[in-house]
Amino acid sequence: MTRHLIKFSFRTLKRQGGYVAINILGLAIGMACSLVIALFIIHELSYDKYNEHRDQIYRLGIHGRFSGQESRMAYTAPPIGPAMAAEFPEVENVLRMYIWDETVIQIEDRYYTEDHLAMVDSTFFDFFSIPLLRGNEQTALTEPNSVILTETAARRLFGDEDPMDKLLRAGNMEEHFRVTGVMADIPDNTHFRAGMLASLTSHDWVTEDNWLSNNLFTYLKLHPGADPEMVRDRFDGLIVKYIGPMIREFMGISMEDFLNAGNSYNFFMQPLTGVHLDPSVESDHRPPNDPKYLWIFGSIGVLILVIASINFMNLSTAQASRRAREVGMKKVVGSSRAMLVRQFITETLVLAFVSMLLAISLVEIALPYFNNLLSLHLSLSGMDSWYVFPSLLLLVFAVGLFAGVYPAFYLSSFQPAAVLKGKNYGKQNSRFRMALAVMQFVISIMLITGSVIMYRQLNYMIHKDLGFDKENVLVLRRAYVLGAQVDAFKTELQGIPGVVSVSSSTAVPGRSYNFNGYTLPGRSDETFLLQTTFADYDFLETYGIELAAGRYFDPENRTDRDACLINERAAHIMGLEEALDSRVINLGYGPPGYPVIGLLRDYHFESLRLDISPAIVVFKNDDVHWGYVSIRYEPHMLRRVLEETEALWGSFSTHQPMMYFFLDEDFNRLYREEEQNAQLSVIFTLLAIFIATMGLYGLTAFSLQQRIKEIGIRKTFGAGVISIWLMVSKEVMSLVGLATLLAWPLTYWVAGNWLQNYHYRISMQPQDFLLGFVIAAVIALGSISYRVIRTASINPSISLRYE
Repeated sequence: MTRHLIKFSFRTLKRQGGYVAINILGLAIGMACSLVIALFIIHELSYDKYNEHRDQIYRLGIHGRFSGQESRMAYTAPPIGPAMAAEFPEVENVLRMYIWDETVIQIEDRYYTEDHLAMVDSTFFDFFSIPLLRGNEQTALTEPNSVILTETAARRLFGDEDPMDKLLRAGNMEEHFRVTGVMADIPDNTHFRAGMLASLTSHDWVTEDNWLSNNLFTYLKLHPGADPEMVRDRFDGLIVKYIGPMIREFMGISMEDFLNAGNSYNFFMQPLTGVHLDPSVESDHRPPNDPKYLWIFGSIGVLILVIASINFMNLSTAQASRRAREVGMKKVVGSSRAMLVRQFITETLVLAFVSMLLAISLVEIALPYFNNLLSLHLSLSGMDSWYVFPSLLLLVFAVGLFAGVYPAFYLSSFQPAAVLKGKNYGKQNSRFRMALAVMQFVISIMLITGSVIMYRQLNYMIHKDLGFDKENVLVLRRAYVLGAQVDAFKTELQGIPGVVSVSSSTAVPGRSYNFNGYTLPGRSDETFLLQTTFADYDFLETYGIELAAGRYFDPENRTDRDACLINERAAHIMGLEEALDSRVINLGYGPPGYPVIGLLRDYHFESLRLDISPAIVVFKNDDVHWGYVSIRYEPHMLRRVLEETEALWGSFSTHQPMMYFFLDEDFNRLYREEEQNAQLSVIFTLLAIFIATMGLYGLTAFSLQQRIKEIGIRKTFGAGVISIWLMVSKEVMSLVGLATLLAWPLTYWVAGNWLQNYHYRISMQPQDFLLGFVIAAVIALGSISYRVIRTASINPSISLRYE
């Protein structure tokens, strides 16, 4: 019975010709979009879930409030993990991780660059289920100066040679590292990146007992069945025991006084599988994604499927006159309504299944381009999982039922007597089809307007006045390579034609992650977190940062080497009405502190998602070698500046490659997530419009087919092609206008909520919404014009004889 029904459905669909093709293509594109979005969501949700003990693992973080400033960060101090392992019975093991970026690797006389080198404890493989292909998990990282390579890194560094026990140098460390293992590449769905693992005990500072130096990640693995709340309950005691004495040492007040002043200090635990989708926690290494976008794109996927399904419903009910006689004859020979409903739903399910096969092919073809465009790594490799086939069948069934139930019940309701007398059912129920068409336009207009607003926000962030000049600045990384020669290097750079100015600093806009605690004389119970930059005499000139009051460091004034400048936000938070008469005390060094000689106008050194943070610029003395060298150049001289800078770097740092970036490009990477999501939105919007346009074209073609005789009569009475086009266009525009009125308030609410994620954001303008209407109207009119003009051009003598 079922086989016969399916075969009959195929024959019936074949007879329907072009309309079936439109339905199949529309559903296939809709399903393909949904599959891509599903792959994206699954990829985002899969982070760190490959780990065997993932439910027992948590990343530790610090949540504090200092003089009204909230801080929630993933960085912790080195002694915290070992203390918890020793004093918390729920903790089975601890892992600490410190990640180096862009590290130079030296093997004999060969030099390479490793993007990410992770310094970790020997417990790494107890936390992350990554196979160790060579070496021993228990001992590979126990000794200082041990290193494990990923397969990719081993091939790149040693080719076909056996890497075990080979020696290499990393960064500026004097000691050689010995290769003690080779592991599989770290999966892409891991919240950190690394091509090498080195023993954290290679650093002496990890043994220091400084509980306020938060510079690494700490992970806790709890015993099976241990209650995380029990661990959280023990935090207060740990803070009193270890943080309290340090606050007294650096601030001169008790922990009780610190808390009574409105401050707070506590630890929190993030489940390992939740790290990637928690943007509330500050982390500069592989920043987390915002889960809001998963909801946004999941909703877009559903809406695109709704548009495709509406196409099917509209075209199916519009063709009622074509199938009315078939329904009438079947009822005459004994078919019940239930039998006809089953037949029509089976036809829809067959069509949906064919559409799914086409959708999978479309995804396979488009996915490489999609990944390249958006820097993603989605693939169909997971399609062989046991749950995939049932999920696809469920999607086919759901789409088939949603798209086919109404047409099935509508078509099966025809009365044999009325049908056989020639009643035209195709003109019935036109209001419902109009309502469905309006719904399509509502979705399309919402997607168009949303994409316009998203791109305007992105454009605003990229082009907003940041308070400094990010254009034409070449930034050299790894200034520590130059050591004490940095001033001589700067002097030589100034002699290169095209170089305007040169500065050395420990931070540059977009790469400012050094927050330190400060207080004020006589106010030791208050702590202020300031973004700290150590900079030389040329920092302000190179970056074009303006002074609000006071002056900058003067090479003629030796006392300036112990002075500082703060920004307007810092002065406001500290309550300094006369900032130039103040001193700022670094908690790590104590009194007398730095005299404030200048007040900087606020400038954006972080993403515009965030409010401007309080900042301090301290003079970069000769013992501070790390950071950057920034070169402002004349645009037309870039090539020469770059070539001569590379040659000069080579003469100052033998065998150390020069690593650099352009400030404007690097700063814009802060908005990579917004850029990718805006591109995704535009792609899916265009596909949704294409599906809706196909449906509108098919519906218009069928409607005009029903009105050929009417059009012939109008032409007989003098109507021209333009007047007939205007008549049909007026009907379409009324649908677009109604859809616009419904779409605007919905879009305003959704877009308004999305914009709340940004501290600095655009205001939605009337033109944003008018543009959505205009684009939808142009597309709608463009999609029907050819068919209308072609039908209106038929000779009346032919159209009047049409049946």
